[in-house]
Amino acid sequence: MESELAPLQFLGILLLILGAILFLLPMLLERLPSLERIPWILLYVYKSDGFVFVTSPILIILSLISFLLYILRYRI
Repeated sequence: MESELAPLQFLGILLLILGAILFLLPMLLERLPSLERIPWILLYVYKSDGFVFVTSPILIILSLISFLLYILRYRI
């Protein structure tokens, strides 16, 4: 019976940790230096009327290349 509950216990612990991270994240981000000082190719920050969007152009480029290679290889 205990072996059947192990995955649920693991999921519960994982969700507790995730909740703690999401709770502490805003406090940690306030203490970090400004994100605008990081080069734009590494991290792009868009702010407008209280809305903040952060992305990595390098990650987007690598994702597009990976997607194109996948399409060319398997020809959907």
